[in-house]
Amino acid sequence: MHDVQSERDGRGIEIDQVGISGLRYPVTFDDGDLRQQGIADVMVAARLQHDRRGTHMSRMVALVHEFLQDFDPRAVGTVLKAGAAALDTPGLSMHLSTSIAREVVAPASGIPSWAVHDVLFAMHWDAGLVRLDTSVTCEVTSLCPCSKHISDYGAHNQRSEVTLRVTGEGDSAYPARVRELVGLATACSSAPVVPLVKRPDERVLTMQAYDNPVFVEDMAREVSAACRSRDLAHRVTVRNLESIHSHDAVAVVNG
Repeated sequence: MHDVQSERDGRGIEIDQVGISGLRYPVTFDDGDLRQQGIADVMVAARLQHDRRGTHMSRMVALVHEFLQDFDPRAVGTVLKAGAAALDTPGLSMHLSTSIAREVVAPASGIPSWAVHDVLFAMHWDAGLVRLDTSVTCEVTSLCPCSKHISDYGAHNQRSEVTLRVTGEGDSAYPARVRELVGLATACSSAPVVPLVKRPDERVLTMQAYDNPVFVEDMAREVSAACRSRDLAHRVTVRNLESIHSHDAVAVVNG
């Protein structure tokens, strides 16, 4: 059968990325510290040479099936090398987004529950060079220092989203495990977000937040400082889902 995709193209235009997105696939995540099963959303895109009419998208699904069902971010080099060879491409990107859960315990009652964090692995192959961006997004509580300072009692507080992206290359493409990144992202807040709490727990968390007020700027700097102390190339994005304003407050730090 004639392979139309393999025909030559005479327009002389390279395509930066062509491939598949929105592929949902079962994945077992295991980085040697955390092992969980779930459904991932996957993107695969290849650089298409100027003289190639099309890429082989069925091979991309086959690549996901063979290499990402059991996903270990420490092995991204092997995955990308195999994918670049199968697609005969000098450039390849693969994104895998999923969620991981960690057990948290209410501070007073000791009742356990599960906190869920979104995780994104952005894998890149460029002429043999490997790069991995690992991102985690976590929910925390923040309490406004200005509100506390000017109020006779109380202070406005809100849920905040902290996204920490760490970049590694080559043999050090995965310099910090997901559980460690979650710890760095959540340590900057006024108080944690706990799914299941009783009234004694609410009392502890409310007072904890009141005793630890932080601006969105404070949280971004704290996470960045922790990453710098570990020599992690990073980007921190903090968003306060403001409780008394019609807008969000956002801070970004690159390091």
